[in-house]
Amino acid sequence: MLIGILSDSHGRFEITKRAVELLRSRGAEYLIHCGDVGEENIIDLLAGGQPPAAFVWGNNDYDRERLAAYAKSLGVLCLDTFGRLELAGKRVVVAHGDHLKLVHQVTNEKSADYLLVGHTHVMVDRRTNGVRVINPGALYRASVKSCALLQTDTDHLEFLTVKTN
Repeated sequence: MLIGILSDSHGRFEITKRAVELLRSRGAEYLIHCGDVGEENIIDLLAGGQPPAAFVWGNNDYDRERLAAYAKSLGVLCLDTFGRLELAGKRVVVAHGDHLKLVHQVTNEKSADYLLVGHTHVMVDRRTNGVRVINPGALYRASVKSCALLQTDTDHLEFLTVKTN
């Protein structure tokens, strides 16, 4: 399965639209947003069902009840602040990354194949105790705006630069 990963949109519609279009054009079969979505306009970009999408809350996501109801009405899965998915036989945990205790718990317990995080606005690809920790970078407040594609069948990760103009 090809998973499109993005994070830290902070409500920035145009750059997030470019990222989602890039991930879709590259064949993403599932979209995961690692938090700091921002507003309804970003949830709109994740909606449509093809590919299906999920997201978690970040530390800059406010009015969560309203946004969660809106996401549900569009068929976008809100995983709260921490979520577990099984995609193509792989255990995928999604968290924003601002609660380090949760991140350490997943890696210490080896309870996932992949841990997808955001928060730092920095691209990361590392393994900790056999858990692959991936941060796609950010679409806001990053010198290079980025997202990522993860092919679970081959374990291949590709960071993608999202053009700003």
